Amino acid sequence: MSTTSPLAQEFVTLRDAMNQLLEDSVTPFWTAARNRASGVARALPLDVFATSDEVVVIAAIPGVRPEDVEVSIDQGTVTISGTLANVADAEDAKGATWYLHELTHGQFRRSVSLPVDIDSTEADATFADGILKLRLPKAEQAKPRRIEVRLGGNGNPAVEAGGTTERD
Repeated sequence: MSTTSPLAQEFVTLRDAMNQLLEDSVTPFWTAARNRASGVARALPLDVFATSDEVVVIAAIPGVRPEDVEVSIDQGTVTISGTLANVADAEDAKGATWYLHELTHGQFRRSVSLPVDIDSTEADATFADGILKLRLPKAEQAKPRRIEVRLGGNGNPAVEAGGTTERD
């Protein structure tokens, strides 16, 4: 009969904790959520970029229905939140014997502060194939402008800049 010493048990616990830490740091978002018992998923990964006219936010949230996603904009901060259903609650899973249950479920939420002012009245959100895409037009004051440089006064740049010129 084999027995395990308390020290060996603590080592196994420490090893498991370190393996979990490593797994959580390198495993993709949807496959690494470990907090299933509480129904809380991890932070939602985003891609954010800007063009001269708009800021675009892209979120991959497979398995979520568009009606289960909420997007809000408040003082330059965009928040995406929602709920991912638990497949164990599906009708065809009732009474099933589970061998693995790794699909993430629960609530998700992510906020990001935008580096420019946007016109939230013209914002647009589309959802297709598990990809949420937000198009957030920049506010007019945040868009780049070209300022025309004109020849000033009498056409003599040195005089206009406050300098003097010598004349023959």
